[in-house]
Amino acid sequence: MNQINQTLTMMPSHADALEGQIGLRLAGHLNRGAEALPHDIMERLRFGRERAMAVALARQRAPVAQWSPAAAVLVSPAGRAASLGGPPSVWLRLASLLPLVVLAAGLVMIQHHQDLEQIAVAAEIDSALLADDLPPAAYGDPGFVEYLRSAELP
Repeated sequence: MNQINQTLTMMPSHADALEGQIGLRLAGHLNRGAEALPHDIMERLRFGRERAMAVALARQRAPVAQWSPAAAVLVSPAGRAASLGGPPSVWLRLASLLPLVVLAAGLVMIQHHQDLEQIAVAAEIDSALLADDLPPAAYGDPGFVEYLRSAELP
């Protein structure tokens, strides 16, 4: 029974087998297409592959730092450690919210100022219309607009 379980775990699943077949077909099509490419393009592709492999190898060999939550320390494989000081305090969290509060207050103040300017401009136009010799209804009359156009032409 144990041997059957080992055999089943070693067999790839249907999805893995299908993925492998698709990968082989795709690689075959790419290889056939690569044979028709000019020499200079082939050399650039070869150089790009070599650079990609070098970068991947360098990343694989680079030490990876690990977080140790018990000690609140970042420990690198070289044995060096950087203390991070633990979780942030309440004051630090409040201080980090301060810029957001200042930004929101500034936007509200800008909107309030814009509203006041629009009210002032509308009041100025209204006072000019009311102080004029003509009644405000004259400006809506289509004949008055024609009168103004003909009066401009001497």
